[in-house]
Amino acid sequence: MMNMARWKVITVLALCALGVIYAAPNLLSREQADSLPTWLPHQQVTLGLDLQGGSHLLLEVDLAAVVRERLTNLQDAARSAMRSQRILISGLSVDVPANTVSFKVREAGQIEQARNAVRELDQSAQVTAIPDGTVSLRLDEREILDYRRRTLSQSIEIVRRRIDETGTREPTIQAQGQDRILVQLPGLRDPERIKELLGKTAKLNFHLLDTTNSVTDARAGRVPPGSLLLPADREVEAGGAPRMYLVQRRVIVAGERLTDAQPGTNAQTGEWIVNFRFDSIGARQFGDATRDNVGRPLAIVLDNKVISAPVIREPILGGSGQISGSFNAAAAQDLSVLLRAGALPAPLNVIEERSVGPDLGADSIEAGKFASVLAIILVIIFMVVAYGLFGLFANIALFFNLSIMLAALSVLGATLTLPGIAGFVLTMGMAVDANVLIYERIREELRNGRTPLSALETGFERAMATIIDSNLTTLIAALLLFLLGSGPVKGFAVVLSIGILTSMFTAILVTRLLVAWWYGRMRPKAIPI
Repeated sequence: MMNMARWKVITVLALCALGVIYAAPNLLSREQADSLPTWLPHQQVTLGLDLQGGSHLLLEVDLAAVVRERLTNLQDAARSAMRSQRILISGLSVDVPANTVSFKVREAGQIEQARNAVRELDQSAQVTAIPDGTVSLRLDEREILDYRRRTLSQSIEIVRRRIDETGTREPTIQAQGQDRILVQLPGLRDPERIKELLGKTAKLNFHLLDTTNSVTDARAGRVPPGSLLLPADREVEAGGAPRMYLVQRRVIVAGERLTDAQPGTNAQTGEWIVNFRFDSIGARQFGDATRDNVGRPLAIVLDNKVISAPVIREPILGGSGQISGSFNAAAAQDLSVLLRAGALPAPLNVIEERSVGPDLGADSIEAGKFASVLAIILVIIFMVVAYGLFGLFANIALFFNLSIMLAALSVLGATLTLPGIAGFVLTMGMAVDANVLIYERIREELRNGRTPLSALETGFERAMATIIDSNLTTLIAALLLFLLGSGPVKGFAVVLSIGILTSMFTAILVTRLLVAWWYGRMRPKAIPI
């Protein structure tokens, strides 16, 4: 029977209604859609960089710096291990191209002891010792490759957090190759602030100042092994050069322990500051450090620059504090964004930058609109001329198909690019394929002498396998384009895949519902097809 179960009817009608409701905000401007009540849908399809203009950045992750930092940390750890076990060494050095840390043991009887101590620093590293006392620790190649992959993934996540914190709408952030990140920011005309945010590693650490050694001696090249000579971020000396600080190399609290950072103002002076808060472990470490070092200066170091060096007046046990450093409102806001998003594991370098104007996008949108409208008009005319009343049913199903398709793109937050518009237009032509197959099958059954009801039922049933096969092969091709393609190709594949699924739903179920409703009301003696 052509009659459909009640639950099927309700499901079809509900999906069609939801499609129209969720597609409707796309008929409004962005400001009008955002002003809708919260209980109404307000998501819109986001236009890609090629349609509305914006900024295109290609970033390169300095993975060599990560390996170099890893080797430097192993060098410091080896120095501390040898010192704790009272092993005399010399020539402790790092060979970055060879991924090796090496030193020479002065006493032959301590070579094996030194080798065992170094092996504990990195279980995956290869440790060798030769009779002349040279001990080498070489990082494993597979470990380095895995470390590089983790660094790239972590960098992408940090970049995403930083951009999201600025409120940029629907950015595209993805890996490109083994060491690059592609960032596309639709609608953003001035990328300078984003570049500044992404260009900072934002590695924040808290150190104690080295008050036992001379900054002058350190400037002359005699930096103590356990200390670092770092410039100030904003302070300058009489000659205009940045002020230099000698800080202890040991980190008392790492920036990873921060859980929140917000800009604010000092109630007494009115200057801009950044309020921060640690997690439980960081709060305990910070409380212990400030309790044990009351009266000593504390250096707050961001990207190897001292942004503030206050004196610890009293223990800070609450797990929160303030960073001051002659900030203005924008600088305090940007530093808060950086600290909330977290530190980059490696420096980023901008190797390509493009600003796309809106003119090309406007032309593309107009061309896409014209092609879409023309395609719809031609399809509607063809279906009505070829199939009469049943062609009208197919056109109604096409309307709901486009509504559901647009609603799905809006809810998913998909970005519509110029190839996506091509997929949209292509889907319009493909959407009525299933109707053509069904209607031609009904005509064939009528020519074979079946009754109208039998021809309708047989047409829908026997055309089903052909419809599924034809759409399934196209869907497989679209999925392969999505998996193997990139950028605009993926956008085309997404639109095409959604269009295939929605066209199958509307062509089969919506059309069947309309035909069943018409047949139940009219009970015709012949099918006007």
